[in-house]
Amino acid sequence: MNFFESIRISLRALKANKLRSALTMLGMIIGVAAVIAMVGIGNGATASITSQIQGLGSNLLTISSGQSNSGGVRGGAGSLTTLTMTDVTKIQAAGSAVKAVAPVSSTNAQVVIGSGNTSTSINGTNQDYQIIKNVTLTSGRFITQEDVDSSARVAVLGPTVITNLMGDANASVIGKTIKINNVPFQVIGVTTATGSTGFQSSDDMITAPISTVQERLIGKKTLRNILVSASSADVMQTAQDEITAALHQAHKIQTGKADDFTVQNQADMLATMTGVTQTLTMLLGGIAGISLLVGGIGIMNIMLVSVTERTREIGIRKAIGAKGMDILLQFLIEAVVLSVLGGGIGIVLGYGGSSLAGTALKMSTSISMTSVLVAFGFSAAIGIIFGVFPARKAAAMDPIDALRYE
Repeated sequence: MNFFESIRISLRALKANKLRSALTMLGMIIGVAAVIAMVGIGNGATASITSQIQGLGSNLLTISSGQSNSGGVRGGAGSLTTLTMTDVTKIQAAGSAVKAVAPVSSTNAQVVIGSGNTSTSINGTNQDYQIIKNVTLTSGRFITQEDVDSSARVAVLGPTVITNLMGDANASVIGKTIKINNVPFQVIGVTTATGSTGFQSSDDMITAPISTVQERLIGKKTLRNILVSASSADVMQTAQDEITAALHQAHKIQTGKADDFTVQNQADMLATMTGVTQTLTMLLGGIAGISLLVGGIGIMNIMLVSVTERTREIGIRKAIGAKGMDILLQFLIEAVVLSVLGGGIGIVLGYGGSSLAGTALKMSTSISMTSVLVAFGFSAAIGIIFGVFPARKAAAMDPIDALRYE
C-alpha cells in the first residue's frame, strides 16, 4: 500500500468520526491560537513601550539633581537641587558627542485668558528643547535664545491648554495675552498635538523661557533636570561620559565620592524595558504552549481509543497482507492530520484573537511569522510524537488475536 493510499484511508477514518475528530483538534486549536495571540500582544506591548520611550526625545540623556540622605532615609532623584545654569554651559562645552542641551525648570500654575482658566504644567527651557523633544508647531514660533537672554514673557501653548482655555483647540491665540499666576505672557506659538508620552502629556503644557519662569514663577535659579541630545545613537555612551566628567569638574567631585547628580541614558532605559517585555512575551507564550502539550495528550488518548475500537479492522487488514509499517503509517497520519488541521485553524483564530485584544486594549499588536511557524511546527511535531505510541501499538498487533477481538 502506497503513501497516498494511507492518507486516503486515514482521512476516511477521521471523517467517519467527525465529532470526535473535532473535539480532539480543539486542544490544538486553542493551544496554537493562544500562543500566537499572546506573542502578538507581547510584541505589540514592546513596540508601544519602545515608541513611547523614543518619543521622549532624540538620543536623549536626562540629568537629574542628586538624592538627599537625611537620618538614614534616602530621597529619590531630584530631592537635592544641585544643578544650575552654569552646569548647562559646562555640558554644552563638554565635547563633540553633545548635540543640544536644554535646562528645564517646571512648575504648575493657574492660567487665565478672558473668562477661561485652567491649571497646567509650565516648562521653563531654551531653544534646544525643540530639537531634543522633536517639537513641531502648528502656528507661530518657538522660544529663542534672545527670549531667554531678555527674560521675555512669551509662551508656547499645547493644544489641550488652548482647548481648556478657549473651548476649541483651533482657536486663534497667537499674539494674545495670557496670565500665568497673574504674570502676563504673550502667546507666540502653538505645538502640534502628539498625545501622551510617558508620564506627562506634552499637549497639556506651556513652554516659556527658563529665565522668565525662574524669575517670575518659581523664584529660584536651580534646575531639576537638564536634557541632552547626543549627536547620534552610536555616541550616547560617549556623551554620557563627557557629561559626567564635566559635572565632576564643575561640582568639584573627587574620585571615589558619590555623585550629586544622576544621568539616565535613553538607550539603557529602552534596552531594559525591551528585555522585560520580551521576557513577559516568552512567559505568556510558554504558558499558552502548555495547552499545546495538553492537546497532544488528548490526541494520544483518542488514538489509543481508536486503535482499540478498530482492532478487528487491523486484524483483517493484516490477514489480507497489510504490513506493520502500513498500519503504523495509517494511524500516524491520522494523528498528524488532526494536529496540523487543528494548528491551521488555530493560526486563523490566533490572528483574530490578537486583533480583537489589540482593539480592546487600544494598542497595536504584532504577529511575527516566526511565532506562527513555531506554533504550527510544534503542533505538527506533537502529532508525530503523541501519535507514534498508538500507531506502534496498532502495528504490533497479532492478526489472529485481533480477529478474535470482540
